[in-house]
Amino acid sequence: MKTLRLIVSELFGLFVDDGSLALAIIAAIAALAIALHFGLAGQWAGPLGFLALILILAENLARTLRRPKS
Repeated sequence: MKTLRLIVSELFGLFVDDGSLALAIIAAIAALAIALHFGLAGQWAGPLGFLALILILAENLARTLRRPKS
């Protein structure tokens, strides 16, 4: 069982390095999809999505740079 858990953990780590970054991206895409569904974003969907993802990436980069180096 331990081996299976290790394999799943390693596979997850291949695709998701930073869990909070992945969750923020999924949340931004979900929020944009909901806004599109209700007709709130319209022609601004692309620029809003781009801006949201750039802000998420910038925040993650800033947080990473503040971490003490080991």
